[in-house]
Amino acid sequence: MTTDTYWLEHAWLGAHVEPGVAVDVADGRITAVRRDTGAPPPGATVLRGLTLPGLANAHSHAFHRALRGTVQVGSGTFWTWREVMYGVADRLTPETYHALARAVYAEMALAGITAVGEFHYLHHAPGGVPYADPNAMGEALIQAAADAGVRITLLDTAYVASGLLGAERGKAPDRHQLRFSDGTTQVWAERVSALKDRDHARIGAAVHSVRAVPAAQLATVARWAADRGAPLHVHLSEQKAENEACLAVHGRTPTQLLADHGVLGPRTTGVHNTHLTPEDIGLLGGSTTGTCMCPTTERDLADGIGPAVALQREGSPLSLGSDSHAVIDLLEEARAMELNERLRSHTRGHWTAAALLRAATADGHATLGWPDAGTIEPGALADLTTIALDSVRTAGPVPRLAAETAVFAATAADVRHVVTGGRRIVRDGVHTLVPDVASALTEAIAALRD
Repeated sequence: MTTDTYWLEHAWLGAHVEPGVAVDVADGRITAVRRDTGAPPPGATVLRGLTLPGLANAHSHAFHRALRGTVQVGSGTFWTWREVMYGVADRLTPETYHALARAVYAEMALAGITAVGEFHYLHHAPGGVPYADPNAMGEALIQAAADAGVRITLLDTAYVASGLLGAERGKAPDRHQLRFSDGTTQVWAERVSALKDRDHARIGAAVHSVRAVPAAQLATVARWAADRGAPLHVHLSEQKAENEACLAVHGRTPTQLLADHGVLGPRTTGVHNTHLTPEDIGLLGGSTTGTCMCPTTERDLADGIGPAVALQREGSPLSLGSDSHAVIDLLEEARAMELNERLRSHTRGHWTAAALLRAATADGHATLGWPDAGTIEPGALADLTTIALDSVRTAGPVPRLAAETAVFAATAADVRHVVTGGRRIVRDGVHTLVPDVASALTEAIAALRD
């Protein structure tokens, strides 16, 4: 067994920063963490700066990256943005989706992300006709992650209706949404069961929303995930209109409806959780259902600021995602959660830098089904992200405040090195598998234009 050693000039070890830490790695896992080493051991790979565990992007729609810039023109709402999104979705094939996702996941790696939760609902060909391989689009995403050197949890998403209609059924999908739909969640379960975990990939499940899965079919998705011990995610109360429609049809909030049908629980994560009642917050926290906040998307779409402080206080673990990829920068997501709360509450200091980093690392990995990632300790997956401490944004503060510097000043542009499973994926700011990520993005997005 070959052992590699990484020497971390400064390492964040969960609660504080320590200098001169040597990390031994074998078979993709950390075998030893040696502190106070002073100088790099002979033969060690030196990572100068602040090294964190790899970052976890808990909520992604890879194809939304093609919207960046386009949807920032003019005004509008989530619903007008959605129409532009449908136009991009209509033009994707398994081949073009692989090219785009490979570039997007490579961009994530450059930003220090070593694991992504892909909320995947673009399943079939236009018109809803299954490909010869009904999971061709999901397999394209799994391969793209491997090609970009990141782990993926494919959150295969049930999406069978276009909106709420009557107490137990939904409106038929519109022409755009036919690509997303399997017809029923039972057919969805049969299709997704053919997908298999592999070394870099986990298969999870998602309920797109209470708009897209009728109440009578929610339990099918929940049972599928429970039977496999798989992560289960759901867009929850992102829009006030969703709440109003759910109350009108069911006399229940979306959170209460999910609770009624067994969707909530410690393997479940609600994404956004923006417009909640106190009772909703109690249900989510009391069931230890997680909360994934996506601040850059939530502000880009004018969705609102979710009650993250109250949710965490009630027992809901927090994670972070870049969602629509208005930007891909988990450090920005972390600080935005704190800064948004300051704007709302007129007070500072709701989370420490360490708490925000936990949301971006260990808690993010846990919600994606990778509980053995997100820490720098023996037995953990050897995923490391190094942030420069000598850029124009990060230079100056003393090393013991490096975590605060990373969270409140650094950006994705300050990521210098990324290691996934002991393998160098980013070296000196350059992706080792996709050397020109900007060109890969440009070509993949250009292929989707009319």
